[in-house]
Amino acid sequence: MLQLAEPRNFLLRRAANDKETALAQVISVDELRRMKSFFTLSAADGGRRTAIIDSLDEMNTASANALLKLLEEPPANVTLFLTAHQPARLLPTIRSRCRELRLTPLGPQDLADALTQAGGEVAPEDRTALAELSAGSVGEAFRLTNLDGLKLYAALIRLFSTLPRLDRPQALALADLAAGKGQAETFDLLVTLIDLFLARLARHGATGQPVPEAAKGEAALLARSPPPRRRPRLGRPCAVPVVAGPARQGGQP
Repeated sequence: MLQLAEPRNFLLRRAANDKETALAQVISVDELRRMKSFFTLSAADGGRRTAIIDSLDEMNTASANALLKLLEEPPANVTLFLTAHQPARLLPTIRSRCRELRLTPLGPQDLADALTQAGGEVAPEDRTALAELSAGSVGEAFRLTNLDGLKLYAALIRLFSTLPRLDRPQALALADLAAGKGQAETFDLLVTLIDLFLARLARHGATGQPVPEAAKGEAALLARSPPPRRRPRLGRPCAVPVVAGPARQGGQP
């Protein structure tokens, strides 16, 4: 399945453009017709066929309408898996013909089990950090483990902990890790981890809620951010004290 070699499964996604220099912008109706042709072939063992559409968000109007016709009259012994990043934007007629299954991020133990089944390896003490930095994604977890992402994030935390007087040698050493020849993937991961740290810092500052520590010293670093401000309640009636003085007579006090 991982190598797309399963004969009973069809993966529908964006194909290469006409010049074969990049992926097309959308899933065309021609690609959908290829999937329909796949369903007309007989399975070697007579079992069920499956198709994964990745994703519905990348379909244009023509291919979405062609998919709707397929859902209205589905072929026999076929299971379709439709993925969508923004389900609310799908055609209501497509959504009404599907059974919705919301996928939540994997927890530390489930993520470690998935990596082990796929040939990876996670140390017990790294499970929580890996789940936090990968957001429960097995693919992102593999990228972190292959590029020493946990050590890279730990180096970022040590560097940011020196603020406001940033440790220049540490900053240069971290830059050298991603600036060398053939280090494009490491550079991309470093940028991703910086964005991730800023997002975690903003969430902690906005909510005041602690987050699971993804590197030693991160909790102390996040705790340095100011607590969220409480907005004043507006529109509430207030009582104005009125002091009654002595009655006036003839306009004189």
